[in-house]
Amino acid sequence: MTIQIDFIDETNEVTAEQIETLEQLIREAAAVENVPEGAEVSVSFVDNERIRVMNRDYRGKDAPTDVLSFALEEEGEGEIDIIGADVPPVLGDIIISIPKAKEQAAEYGHSFMRELGFLAVHGFLHLLGYDHETEEEERVMFAKQEEILTRFGLTR
Repeated sequence: MTIQIDFIDETNEVTAEQIETLEQLIREAAAVENVPEGAEVSVSFVDNERIRVMNRDYRGKDAPTDVLSFALEEEGEGEIDIIGADVPPVLGDIIISIPKAKEQAAEYGHSFMRELGFLAVHGFLHLLGYDHETEEEERVMFAKQEEILTRFGLTR
């Protein structure tokens, strides 16, 4: 599965090896979900202040969070499909707070890499339309996350 993944590390705290692992993991998730060839996604690693501002501006919650996703392929009200446009889908952006990831890894008693992987898959599934607003949606999304992480070998 060939998808384009761009990584931006604003924190300079994520190693090349960790980025490579995340790239492989996202490719695995894309394969599981049958994401079209050539799809694009970006993953940014930020600090708590940056994600707090984004969370406030886009979700109305003035507090840092662990991961945000901004889907670009969602069809909004009043938008039209571009028929015949043979362009790969741009799925969107995943924003991960590195301080939150470290904090949660310690809190849950697993590795920083496991937490990064969890947040990347969680964000990626949001880009594909998964959500956890209801108990049923949460059950489906969280089961899919665990399936992908386990299949990849990134377990707790």
